Amino acid sequence: MRTLLMLIAAAALLSGCQTTDDALTTSSTPVAVTGPTATAIAGDMANRLAEQIGPAGTTTIKMDKGTSEFAIALEAALKGRGYSVVGDGKVAKDAKPVELAYAIDGFDGQVLARLSTPSIALGRAYTPTTAGATPASPISIMQRN
Repeated sequence: MRTLLMLIAAAALLSGCQTTDDALTTSSTPVAVTGPTATAIAGDMANRLAEQIGPAGTTTIKMDKGTSEFAIALEAALKGRGYSVVGDGKVAKDAKPVELAYAIDGFDGQVLARLSTPSIALGRAYTPTTAGATPASPISIMQRN
């Protein structure tokens, strides 16, 4: 009887830990941003990255040559700020490039843009508009040691 009572108590306590609400998920959906939206997000993220990684004249950025409109817009935005961007592995012998990774995800009608280097990670949510995109959150900056 004592064991049965302990099992019922344990089941009651554990049942409180379960949820059937599907409102919160930990996954995001890759999204293709195009045209003015890609350009607006890439321009803003390039500006925020430039504030963190140093002057354009002395910094080379190495990133994968993506074929998406966002990848093309990000590369153009970085070059527009004066950075040397390489993607094919051809780097001068004396240059130590900053490796840049990027991601775009969609969640609840917004777009989450992320840029990361070995020393810093940036993230920001945007709301796509017909003219581009507007920031929907403050910039998130994570410094790595």
